[in-house]
Amino acid sequence: MDNFVTIFMCGDVMTGRGIDQVMSHPGDPKIYEGYLKSAKGYVDIAEKRNGAIQKPVSDSYIWGDAISQMKRMGTDVKIINLETSVTKSSDYWRGKGINYKMNPRNISCLNSADIDYCSLANNHVLDWGYTGLDETINTLRAANIKFSGAGKNNQEAKS
Repeated sequence: MDNFVTIFMCGDVMTGRGIDQVMSHPGDPKIYEGYLKSAKGYVDIAEKRNGAIQKPVSDSYIWGDAISQMKRMGTDVKIINLETSVTKSSDYWRGKGINYKMNPRNISCLNSADIDYCSLANNHVLDWGYTGLDETINTLRAANIKFSGAGKNNQEAKS
């Protein structure tokens, strides 16, 4: 009997900006950065450097070879730091400089890798206010992805 547990851990999974724009359900591209005002600009930069991106990309696109490697390794648990709010909120954190968000309808990109758990304890959890945090939590729950590090109260953030 195998007594080992294989864990996939991935930090700073950032599914906002240009990534959200090339997925099946791009959200509002408006961003509040000094460099660009539209997330579509990041797609333009990527395409100038690497060639045209066939849109929409598949749900698994963002993972590259990671999914096949996780399957090859027989990964038991998949943990990420979700460095993006999953929301349609327009209540951005004014003056922050970088506010990441992904359309909730694109949550299937996390399901495509069978992500089990997301840490929300990072500097982007409130990029789109408490409304954005609530929608992120509700979207993760609906997708059957566990989370901690943020929540509607202290208990929820710890669970």
